[in-house]
Amino acid sequence: RTGETTGDTNIFITPGFDFRVVDLLVTNFHLPKSTLMMLVSAFAGYDHVMALYRHAIAQRYRFFSYGDAMLLALSA
Repeated sequence: RTGETTGDTNIFITPGFDFRVVDLLVTNFHLPKSTLMMLVSAFAGYDHVMALYRHAIAQRYRFFSYGDAMLLALSA
């Protein structure tokens, strides 16, 4: 079900979460061991995200809120 709703949620997205509505994610490069990193890893896979981070560090990408961003597609 999609659409506008109100209320609270207790959803905590971790690896293994079943994404059903979204198939793309635009996000910054986040701090390791953060909940945002957990969300990105749940979406794209931890090993894949770590490979992206190694590339970003090697290429001197900027991290955090005012840094570079990435577009991730959910793999089928």
